[in-house]
Amino acid sequence: MDGNGRWANRRGLERTEGHSAGEENLARVVRAAVARDIGWLTVFGFSTENWIRPRAEVRHILGLHEKLFGRVAELNENNVRIRWIGRPFDAPEARTPRYVQRAIRRAIADTAENTGMVLTVAFDYGGRAELMDAVRAARADDGQVTPEGIQRHLYDPDLPPVDVLVRTSGERRVSNFMLWQSAGAAIHFADAPWPDYSPADLDAAIALVR
Repeated sequence: MDGNGRWANRRGLERTEGHSAGEENLARVVRAAVARDIGWLTVFGFSTENWIRPRAEVRHILGLHEKLFGRVAELNENNVRIRWIGRPFDAPEARTPRYVQRAIRRAIADTAENTGMVLTVAFDYGGRAELMDAVRAARADDGQVTPEGIQRHLYDPDLPPVDVLVRTSGERRVSNFMLWQSAGAAIHFADAPWPDYSPADLDAAIALVR
């Protein structure tokens, strides 16, 4: 979900305003995805590299994620089940604040009975970190590293392979996101920054595989 800061800069706004607009647009895209009968939607909320951003911006993004995970009534209304992937909270490198941890756990528990789309939020997540953790765990379990062992030890091994990887804001590159799961995925490069990403953009991405 790239381009929040640039969206704000073009309008003469603070970068934090772009992140707020992006959080609101995520709610709209979730509703659009539900209406299109998408089974799994995974979004890159906050990466392992984002902690180096200015402190005030990081605090704002953390607050937005607490709000996002707190939108349980809306998620339940749309029959959406929420999940999370990222560095385990008890890992030495993990940096997710406790109040965000609590919001994540509550959202997972309070939407666990829903049977519709699975919305997975990647927070304090990095594809390389996930693969390194999976390799270490596979070696510790089996004494060797195999594709099956890596898959078994991913942050959420139940996530299906990615059909379409979407990159917004005109960027023509992939990021450190679901590197293992995205092998063979179609890639949709959308020109719109994330706050402007629309249902029409979503339809263009879906059209690559439907």
